[in-house]
Amino acid sequence: MEFFGYDFQYPWALLLLALVPVYAWLRGRIGRAAAVLYPDTTLLGAVGRPVRERTGRLRLFLRLLTAIILVIAIAGPRTANKETEREAEGVDIMLVVDLSWSMMALDMSTARAEVTRWQASQKVIYDFLAKRPDDRIGAVVFSGKPYLLSPLTINKIWVEKGIDRMHIGSIQETGTAIGEGLAMAVDRMKNIKGRRSKVIILLTDGDDNMSKAILPVPAAELAAALGIRLYCIGLGKDEPTVLPRFDTRTGQLYRDALGRTIPMQTINPANYVMLAKMAKIADGRFYRALDQAQLGRVYEEIDRLERTEVRFRESVVFESHRLIWVGLAALLLLAEIGWAVLRPRAP
Repeated sequence: MEFFGYDFQYPWALLLLALVPVYAWLRGRIGRAAAVLYPDTTLLGAVGRPVRERTGRLRLFLRLLTAIILVIAIAGPRTANKETEREAEGVDIMLVVDLSWSMMALDMSTARAEVTRWQASQKVIYDFLAKRPDDRIGAVVFSGKPYLLSPLTINKIWVEKGIDRMHIGSIQETGTAIGEGLAMAVDRMKNIKGRRSKVIILLTDGDDNMSKAILPVPAAELAAALGIRLYCIGLGKDEPTVLPRFDTRTGQLYRDALGRTIPMQTINPANYVMLAKMAKIADGRFYRALDQAQLGRVYEEIDRLERTEVRFRESVVFESHRLIWVGLAALLLLAEIGWAVLRPRAP
């Protein structure tokens, strides 16, 4: 039960408040009966001295108010301080992202804006990071060679900044080394102990043509052996696509005098058969993403599949305010006594 923001330890004690108006009513009844049954000529003198009558009413008011406050004190006013402890059994996730030249293709564009495959990938990765506050996430980027962008960390801002400063051309070695990129992510997760789930999300738009130490399918088998689930995403249309010219130092597109992009070469689609086989080996799923909207939905589905178990434990600590009310009642009682002693008296 709450009253003016207070919870009460003994709420049944508030029933005593019902006695206060009864007491006030009985005092009034006794006063009126005495005036009729026992008339006295001294009553006529009081007509010219209303001060004393008013002071008597003030004393009664103070007494009733003191009684109300004491009843509230007896009920044990208190406030509840709730403390919630959050326990999360997170997921360890490594993002393996293709940074080869083909990621500059513009088939992710919309009617309103030109969007490269890399720009579309950045956006959905940022959204994915924002939805996983309790997980450790790391990232590997690869082109002709893989590079560790971030180890597993709870600091999503660090991972996001790492993705943000990358552009197509950041890795000097050209080509696509899917197997070695996946193997590097597996290597970063192999020594993790505990019951946390381990997941790798591979995003690529090409076919492996540069891996030497380990090929894609054996890398997926290694992930499966270590209990790591693999999700593979094949990005881009299932047809040859024109790759525009761009500055490998900045990742900016070259344009002609009319502002149009300049074709550079034609690139082939990803090896979807290989990606599907890799995902099946490592107990994951394979996805196709033909445009930016589909890519966003793919990451949303992976987010739903790999949910983090979060448990909440709530404890309540009560802070008593009884002494405040007792002190207030004591002050009012002293005020009544003082008024009784110092009040104006009739001559």
